Amino acid sequence: MPIFYGKAPLMDYLKSIKDSQKTIGFVPTMGALHEGHLALMKKSLQENDTTVVSIFVNPTQFNNPEDLEKYPRTLEEDIKKLTNLDDSIILYAPTVEDIYDGKPTSQSFDFDGLENQMEGKFRPGHFNGVGTIVKRLFEIVTPNNAYFGEKDFQQLQIVKKMVSKNKLQVKVVGCPIHREANNLAMSSRNERLTPQEREQASLIYKILRTAKEKFSKDSTLTISKWVQKAFENNTQFTLEYFTIADEATLLTCTRKNKTKKYRAFIAVIVNNIRLIDTISLN
Repeated sequence: MPIFYGKAPLMDYLKSIKDSQKTIGFVPTMGALHEGHLALMKKSLQENDTTVVSIFVNPTQFNNPEDLEKYPRTLEEDIKKLTNLDDSIILYAPTVEDIYDGKPTSQSFDFDGLENQMEGKFRPGHFNGVGTIVKRLFEIVTPNNAYFGEKDFQQLQIVKKMVSKNKLQVKVVGCPIHREANNLAMSSRNERLTPQEREQASLIYKILRTAKEKFSKDSTLTISKWVQKAFENNTQFTLEYFTIADEATLLTCTRKNKTKKYRAFIAVIVNNIRLIDTISLN
């Protein structure tokens, strides 16, 4: 499997692929790969001549230094998983120096307000960090198609907005959430949960499913109050937010409109580990 730690040799390698009119699919990750990541890669392998995967824990999107420090880094195991999946995958595993040229700072982006909702309210500067790294990686890899999971639906919408505003020639593809056997959304952060916490965290998806059932008959305020009550009764969890929002604008829904698509978003903290999930309500 070709592995590159620097952008210059990677760009040279990819140039011949682009010159031969072959398509490049790209899956950006922060490592600690799980089946959700591998599902994105499988889709890229099916739809493109070449697939590039990046593994880079991006410092500029962490507003909590402790979260950055504790983020799992498992490069050797990740390389084995990639090789077992398909050894034609090209891996880019850069250093902070290689990506940021010694200046790990974020650009400022205008995402038309998408960045001010949900995650943006609780993680200041997060989406400027996301926009900065994704734009940088797109410029290095120059993919035809890039694959992102819908668990980070707000991030998916923000990446699409960034691509549109910067007129980048890449198609951003959203892919379904991959779940564990108990329906907990797969995340690299799950590795930090104890087995008991991991099992208890199945409550998150159960609540989302019930919220979806209630959506056809109850108001969004009634549903939100019910969710808050459900977490008050489960003291091992701290509910950071629950929001029902318009999929396109991510603005909180106060009155339902039959012509719009809605989605429920949730962030929960378990033993200082932050878990997010989402479900389509239409």
